[in-house]
Amino acid sequence: MAEHRQEFEHQLEAIEGKVIELFAMVGEDLPEATRALLTGDSGALAVLVERDRQIDALYRQVEELANKEILLQQPVAADLRFLLSVLRVVPELERSHDLVVEIAAAATHSLTGDLSPRTRGLVEQMGDLAAAMWRQAADAWYQRDRDAAVTLTERDEEIDALHASLLAELASGHTAVPVTMEMTQVARCYERLGAHAVNISRRVVYLAGSAGLPGGI
Repeated sequence: MAEHRQEFEHQLEAIEGKVIELFAMVGEDLPEATRALLTGDSGALAVLVERDRQIDALYRQVEELANKEILLQQPVAADLRFLLSVLRVVPELERSHDLVVEIAAAATHSLTGDLSPRTRGLVEQMGDLAAAMWRQAADAWYQRDRDAAVTLTERDEEIDALHASLLAELASGHTAVPVTMEMTQVARCYERLGAHAVNISRRVVYLAGSAGLPGGI
């Protein structure tokens, strides 16, 4: 029985390691996508697309492993809580990296020279804030920090305000229509990345064993 339990714990540790790897890839690639967008570095897209393939494969692997352990081990209590949390978090990670790739893809459209200084500044602020939120979301998962949800919700309000400011700037008529349409979608990507970080932090509340947040899980 002890040997069986030890093997199960090894499997849980392996799943945790893969989830942390997914967090790391999203967290590393988000600032790179912002840099590519603001500098017009279209070459970065190929690297991020390849990473996206790796993330998709790892995401499927983690889901398969988690479902297998639930089916075979029929875990309870903390073990079941962990596996269910994994199954809820990894789709957020996979979707978030899709958004990162979409941001980088905009760099291929030679938008950089057509952005006003204010637009560039707002994009840079959104990118920095989204990256900081993702670092905190990753730390929250690793440390099982249920308090991070409050801070990330507040930061998400900041990114929503920047999103509104950027849309207002784009609607002012100082930017060409094709660029406005492209940057509107980019702004939406950053807004969604912030929302995904908040969602993850709320999953951590569940994982850590709290009763949850109002309007949470």
